[in-house]
Amino acid sequence: MADPRATTPPPQATLLPVAVLLWLAGVYLRIPILVAPPLAPFIGDELALSQTLTGALTTLPILMLAIGSMPGSLAIARIGPRNTLALAMLIMVIGSAGRGLVPDTFTLMLASAVMGLGVAMMQPALPALLPRWLEPHHLALGSAIYMNGMLMGEFIGAGITLPVLMPLLDNSWRATLLAWSLPALLIAAALYLPKRDRAKPVGKVAWLPDWSNPLTLRVGLLLGLSGSMFFGLNAYMGNLLEQQGQFNKLADALFWYNIAQVFASLIMLKMARIWVGRRSAIIITALLSIIGTLGAITFTGWWTIASATLMSLTAGILLILLVAVPPLVTSSQETGRLSAGTFLVGYTMAFSVPMLGGLLADWTGDARHAILTIVAYSVLVLPLAFTLDLKRKKDQPVG
Repeated sequence: MADPRATTPPPQATLLPVAVLLWLAGVYLRIPILVAPPLAPFIGDELALSQTLTGALTTLPILMLAIGSMPGSLAIARIGPRNTLALAMLIMVIGSAGRGLVPDTFTLMLASAVMGLGVAMMQPALPALLPRWLEPHHLALGSAIYMNGMLMGEFIGAGITLPVLMPLLDNSWRATLLAWSLPALLIAAALYLPKRDRAKPVGKVAWLPDWSNPLTLRVGLLLGLSGSMFFGLNAYMGNLLEQQGQFNKLADALFWYNIAQVFASLIMLKMARIWVGRRSAIIITALLSIIGTLGAITFTGWWTIASATLMSLTAGILLILLVAVPPLVTSSQETGRLSAGTFLVGYTMAFSVPMLGGLLADWTGDARHAILTIVAYSVLVLPLAFTLDLKRKKDQPVG
């Protein structure tokens, strides 16, 4: 007979500290990655990086988000989601802080890859932890909370590194990386404060993606739609505005583009219980994301910025809707496996589709072709949203 304490929901009083921990862990899904762009010029000057290697400071961790999802799934299956999340945060800190100590280019790239691996392992661990810590009717809100942290992390990392943190640290990019990284160790330790789910080893259970589950590929490809549009338009915004003769608007464009993700996460904190698990919400936000992307290359000036901001807002909502699917529809033992499979597919596409678009734009000399490549992919996978089965599967007992 199962121990009733293993399945007893946490009392209401414990929800706030759990929410805080989820939010803080979510912040570190993005801060280590997005502090690189503002620091890249300083790193590049000191270590004499080429433009390709400077860009790799951001793109290499994104690639690792796809590659590292499988080690995360394996760890969840062997040591449980809480231990996996703590281990992943430790790996992330070693890589992220290590970038501030490296002597040369090779070790910088190696540290960036280790950091990306840690973040990638965190991704499936968070949704796998939700059923262990939260009641079923709080799962959607839990997803919205840590995704709010993630999207806030995007804005915090990109927005306050140069104007606030770096001047306090004598304009040292090395000290700035250490200052952003080391506090995550405290969060990793705090993960053991909630008494529920001691994260005991769960034995040998399946951890590889279940390709027979249609959600693995469908949700993954739709995650690729959201990710390729956000990362792609972010990457090519400067080229697009320069081609329009509006390069002077780049700073404003990037500000509104990135803060829209924050608004998306705030909207979902309010609407998660209503929208999460609804196929219509996924379809509508995917359509609006495509329309916004088309508007960004059809219009000029401020209309381009407004269209791109619409896309960022709706793509952020779509991301949360999709990431919330695994804990909502699968048993707690299968959540990490499904999440890892969808992240593997999604971030592979989020990396490769914009890269393919960039090659096409280089060939034709027209930055719009990079964006059109992303739109073409999005239109091709959009019909998958109409076929999603988001009914809750019967849960299995967790020991």
